This record gives sequence, structure tokens and C-alpha cells, in this order.
Amino acid sequence: MRQEFWFHFPFRVRYSEVDAQSVVFNAHYLTYFDTAITEYFRALGYDYLGEVARTGIDFHTVRSVVEYKAPIRFDEDIDVCVRVARIGRSSIVLALAIFAKGSEDLRATGEIVWVATDQKTHQSVAVTEELREMIASREKALAQA
Repeated sequence: MRQEFWFHFPFRVRYSEVDAQSVVFNAHYLTYFDTAITEYFRALGYDYLGEVARTGIDFHTVRSVVEYKAPIRFDEDIDVCVRVARIGRSSIVLALAIFAKGSEDLRATGEIVWVATDQKTHQSVAVTEELREMIASREKALAQA
């Protein structure tokens, strides 16, 4: 499964991220996902904030899913893997997985769905061709609507 992802971002679990059982508190998985997604787009060469300022289009998160497979514990090194699984007219579906560092030891999977939105009208708009091309240049199995 790890081979499905060209991008991963490393984390070391901090004490403030764990609960009384020394396991990562559930809400932190979304923080890991969000940070890794930011780094994914940076690795693509996409200037997220610059594009928002230039176009007035930003992405709204409309769906977040986390499936917990095995505990992640304090001081553990993990890799959060990100790929774009699908691009619709106005949406981007991001697939995520968390593994123990450098291994196939799967700890969690997830899905985040973004919708491109005009920030003045708050209406959905098409994902730009430029971004589609950037993503397609790196993703092997990309579904497009």
C-alpha cells in the first residue's frame, strides 16, 4: 500500500499529542493529515497562498474520514503519506495513510475532500487546469471526472 504514494512527510509524536494511555489523541490525526497535505502541495510547486490571493479561489474541506488501524504512541516516528485519488469538476479527493517510519506498518488511513470555492460568492468553481496538470504530472493512478 505504501508504494501507492509518491509523497510522505515525517513526524515524531510529541507528548502533547497523546492521551492518558500514551496513544495519539484522535483529533491529532487530522492535524497530521492537514500538515502533510500542505507539504504535498509545496512539493508539487503549488503556491497555495499565492494562488488564493491571485484568483480569489480557496478550498473548503467538506469531508474528513479517519480509520484507526493500530495505535501510534508517544515519541514514535511516523510517515504521513498523501496522494490525490480523484479530481472532479470542483473537488479534490485526497487519500492519506500513516505508517511507522520507513515501513509497511499501517497505523491509519484517511480521506479528505476539498471543494474549490470562490471566496467572494462562496460558490463552488472548477479546479484550475494548472493545478490539474501539476497533480497529474506526479500521480500515476488519478481519476478525473
